Amino acid sequence: MTIAIIGATGKLGGLTIDALLERGVDVGDILALGRNADRLAEIADRGLRTAVIDLNDIAGTAATLAGVEKLLLVSFGDLGGRVAQHGNAIEAARQAGVPHLAYTSGLQAPTTILRLAADHKASEELVTASGVPATFLRNGWYTENHLQDFAAAREHGLIANSIGAGRIATAPRKEFAEAAAVVLSTPGHEGQAYELSGDVAWSFEEFAATAQELLGTPVHYQALTSEAERDQFLAFGLDEGTAGFMVALNADMRDGAMAATPGDLARLIGRPTEPLAETMKRWL
Repeated sequence: MTIAIIGATGKLGGLTIDALLERGVDVGDILALGRNADRLAEIADRGLRTAVIDLNDIAGTAATLAGVEKLLLVSFGDLGGRVAQHGNAIEAARQAGVPHLAYTSGLQAPTTILRLAADHKASEELVTASGVPATFLRNGWYTENHLQDFAAAREHGLIANSIGAGRIATAPRKEFAEAAAVVLSTPGHEGQAYELSGDVAWSFEEFAATAQELLGTPVHYQALTSEAERDQFLAFGLDEGTAGFMVALNADMRDGAMAATPGDLARLIGRPTEPLAETMKRWL
């Protein structure tokens, strides 16, 4: 069986390769695909098959996918242009006759208030329209996204943002990769949509308290208004567009966009997700 990963050169793709190998998948059964030739060369040094792909060349990508039985499409980070790129990858999979496509979407993508998930909803619709049997891995928020907040706690004893009492159900990126590896290496996942998030949704008051306990120094959380947060981002050197995007993202999280804890991630990986404090310990 050939398992291909589009986006193998990124963090999630790389961790998914590690998880597949840990699950006993033969190194020769994994095909790592991406745009970064240097990173692919590093992956090839581990014995994996690799190929540089250009998703603007749908026919060429389809030829590369010939014979692939499981394909993981890791969503791209370039907001605004990624739906078209996802569409090209999906069409290439259809042309190649790939029997099973897994796409890393966003938590509750079809219904979420999270504006960031609009691209995921559109991409899921493209997958469905293609007719390729698929699994949606609706990934929530990575705990690692808050490493900078921990750094602020360590350096300044203060975390300030506009998320307020909003709760976030995070898990380490590695666990999302493990879930993807399960779907790619075991049968019966076609037609499923998994809502993947941590088992516990925490608030920033709790984040600060956990950081304080681990660091042994006072850590406070300050809830900002959206306007004050925007000014803070601008003072940090962010441009108007990026500052506005970050403020909108935090407003959605304040309103609970990342608070759901359906338990699908723990069920897929076969154990509870890692608590916030355990992840923080690795940041010390």
